Amino acid sequence: MVFRNADLPVLFHHADAVAVARQREATGAVRRRLLLLVLGALLASLPWRWRVGDSFQIVGALSALAYAGVLLVTIRSAGRRARSHWQLNRSAAEFIKSMSWRYAVHGAPFDSAAANPGSLFTTRLESGLRELKKVGWEDPRDSGEIGQGAAGELITPPMRMLREKPFAARRETYVRDRLIEQRNWYHHRTVVSRRATSLWSAAITLLTLLALLLAALRTFSLAGSAAVLGLLSASAAAALAWSEVRRHQPLISAHSLVEEDLKTMHTAMETMVTEEQWANAVYETERYVSPQHTDWLVRHQN
Repeated sequence: MVFRNADLPVLFHHADAVAVARQREATGAVRRRLLLLVLGALLASLPWRWRVGDSFQIVGALSALAYAGVLLVTIRSAGRRARSHWQLNRSAAEFIKSMSWRYAVHGAPFDSAAANPGSLFTTRLESGLRELKKVGWEDPRDSGEIGQGAAGELITPPMRMLREKPFAARRETYVRDRLIEQRNWYHHRTVVSRRATSLWSAAITLLTLLALLLAALRTFSLAGSAAVLGLLSASAAAALAWSEVRRHQPLISAHSLVEEDLKTMHTAMETMVTEEQWANAVYETERYVSPQHTDWLVRHQN
């Protein structure tokens, strides 16, 4: 049996879609602010003034507009709270996904010995979502963004079908469609983060070296204007800020550690984990791939 994201509840798909949209909005707002700051510094460093009349300078006006744009984007972002909604909806989506997998393959606490696993699943899921609502998550069922019929189907037919399969089939499906897929995702993200870290580190180093060279030339009066020096400093600061926002460096370590944990669990599940140990093994695997575990690793690395 194959079990994919499409087989998860509608509530997961809504939270996932909102998380993706708000992530793009949040990162886009940061990117626009940094670009406008660099643009403002660039315009301010230009030697041309393009005067209109005796005092009005077009380049100065454009630079002021760039800085005003930074303020406008900042004010709009504060009202939209895109970053907060992104993180809350990502937590909700991953929580629903994890709980659904645990239910479908008899992971703890929905193991084979559970008296009423369907009722227990609904109770635990709603309890976790209520905790997220306390900190600002907006439940689409309350606002009618998704239909009541679809919203009420927290246990989908594929989830029930997988749960009814024998242990060997459930283990094969979980290892292939969940554990290995997550291993590949963390490996891919580690590779992407390493490339991004190398790129931005090189850019920051180059800009800093150019600023150092220009500052040294000005020390011996070999360079006049300090405008270019300010532009280089602003560009290096923007590159550093973007790298910090994307958290590439700490995520490399965190994702590598999770990948190693999943590799160990993969070996254990295919060779040593018995049916009696299965429920706890699934629970531990889901703990590894939770956003909270990754965030803890990032803070620990920092």
